[in-house]
Amino acid sequence: MPGPLHGLKVIDFSRVLAGPLCARTLLDLGADVLKVEPPRPDVSRFSPPSNGEISGYYAQQNAGKRNVSIDLNKPGARELVLRFCEDADIIVENFRAGALGFFGLGYEEIAKVNPRVIYASITGYGQKGPWQGRMAYAPTVQAETGFTQNSHSHYGAETAWQTDSLSHADVYSGLQATIALLAALHEREKTGKGQYIDVAMAATLIAINEKAHLELNDIDLGDEPGVLGATDCPFFRGPDDELFTVATSLVSSLTFRQYLAAMHRPDLAKDERFSSASARRTNFDALHRIIQDWMLSFADMKSLEAQLDESKIAMGEVKSLRDLRESEWAEYWGAVQVVSDRNGGEIKLPGRPWKFSRSELEPIGDPALQGEHNYDVFAELGFSAKEIEDYHATGVLVGRVSASRSV
Repeated sequence: MPGPLHGLKVIDFSRVLAGPLCARTLLDLGADVLKVEPPRPDVSRFSPPSNGEISGYYAQQNAGKRNVSIDLNKPGARELVLRFCEDADIIVENFRAGALGFFGLGYEEIAKVNPRVIYASITGYGQKGPWQGRMAYAPTVQAETGFTQNSHSHYGAETAWQTDSLSHADVYSGLQATIALLAALHEREKTGKGQYIDVAMAATLIAINEKAHLELNDIDLGDEPGVLGATDCPFFRGPDDELFTVATSLVSSLTFRQYLAAMHRPDLAKDERFSSASARRTNFDALHRIIQDWMLSFADMKSLEAQLDESKIAMGEVKSLRDLRESEWAEYWGAVQVVSDRNGGEIKLPGRPWKFSRSELEPIGDPALQGEHNYDVFAELGFSAKEIEDYHATGVLVGRVSASRSV
């Protein structure tokens, strides 16, 4: 069986991260994705390090997509785009609100020629409302939705303000857009009609915040952390000086007893230094030393993990992705896959996070050069070689053509 979305046609107008990640996820699930790139290409193509037109950043979000490059400012460009949108199942874009509508390529215009199309727009704050026209990037949206404040509070007020190195707002929004698109596809199976999906990065970061209920309801847990919280997960050293963390708080009254069970030290519950969450927080260093000394009594990490597992305490050694790449698990799962950088080298990319019992996911394809599939895409739509040549000559089509063709 091919991938579960085999036969689905996706048009990807997006750039950099949120939209490209959404479309790449659909591609990984079996869809045919066509990326539409303007003459000024997706800036992530040149994110360092890059080798020619392809950077690892660009490849990670766009590998396997076919690529056409069109100048929408040229006469006739809109009509060309409409041709390959006529039978599209999904369209993804992440420009400012109304940008594609300016070119006559908004949802309403495309739905007139393709009422089954499902069209998703990803912006910072939505298509309408008081903030619709604002620029939005992950660091700014994260700052405005409590994400940055939460990190600062977690690391302590004395820590300098800083932005997380990962673009959570973009990544989560791309995944939420994917979820919404799949839901709309399911609904289309029943009604035969497509629809428009408005995805706001700011709303996404509120929705994925598992502790949002606390702040939204003005709740302060004080010294007693929530049992599901990750704010008090300590780090320890293993028997051979391995650095690892555990997913169980030393402070929480609900999880402290798990350490006592693992160490066979019920007496510590009667120690005044550790008799309450507040006391344990005040005497955290002393409690940490007791547990750390116990952990160092084990012969190796394997035996220590087995003892922790018995008391339902999960642990994980601190590793880099380079370390994980070489592990037996990564090889088994296919967690790393290799594509061409289109310039004689190769790029290692993340593999897929899923395995299906019947569907066979294709290997990740190579990233395309800008406009590489101009000829193939329009030839499939019935355009002659001469017509395609003319579009290149007038600058409507830009960039490379299929490697098997020349114009």
